[in-house]
Amino acid sequence: MDADEPQFLEVGEGAKTRPVAYRFADQNGREAVLLWLPGFLADMAGSKAVSLATFAEAQGLPMLRFDYSGHGLSPGNMLEATIGDWLEEARAMLRLAGQRRVILVGSSMGGWIALLLARQLQQEGEIERLAGLVLLAPAFDMTERLMWRKLSEKTKAIIETEGVFYAPSLYGDPYPLTKRLIEEGRNHLIGEGAGPLAFDLPIRILQGMEDPDVPWGHALDLVDLLSNDDVVLTLIKDGDHRLSRPQDLRRLELTVAALVEKVRQAST
Repeated sequence: MDADEPQFLEVGEGAKTRPVAYRFADQNGREAVLLWLPGFLADMAGSKAVSLATFAEAQGLPMLRFDYSGHGLSPGNMLEATIGDWLEEARAMLRLAGQRRVILVGSSMGGWIALLLARQLQQEGEIERLAGLVLLAPAFDMTERLMWRKLSEKTKAIIETEGVFYAPSLYGDPYPLTKRLIEEGRNHLIGEGAGPLAFDLPIRILQGMEDPDVPWGHALDLVDLLSNDDVVLTLIKDGDHRLSRPQDLRRLELTVAALVEKVRQAST
């Protein structure tokens, strides 16, 4: 499946126009489309994305996955990238589903993007485009709560004066943490006095309790922000941030399958 050549969608206008790589396995023209939203520095070739794509293919479910600009196969400069850019790209991908409803499946930062996209659609009177959300370790307000506030004063000063700090990572090479990313991210906060999120959608959250990046209490805070009743939080006692073990991948598949069935039943 990953050997297939990706397609590219032009997103943005003028100097901000950029090609975004995606793969759309459109198995069934009637089913709700699964839209995978990867995490920060992750891409559509990651283990969870590929596992879910394989599952979707076996089940005859259409699935769309893509790389944010600056990630994977999508060109772009991470020193200039912002949450707003990636949200715009997610919205552009949503349009590829046509008139079909979409289930957003967001991992880590992708969970934040999913919530922002749902809020945007609701504000524009288009929330019916979505059939539900599945969120894995949703890192909402990540740039502020999980990055900026945890930095030392010395590191903050480097970012303020130099514009970038290369932060160590548990998963690979140091990554650029830019002033641009932090400041622009403040335009998209959902837990800083913005009020509750009132989505009339089923929402499923999977969260590891051994997650060093997104503490499980962060998921509890999200549940408090969501005012709708159909919210299920599953805490995985020995789960880490990646949730990529075989048992984690199977849990994701079962969660998505149950939500797909719920959508089917609601439409009949």
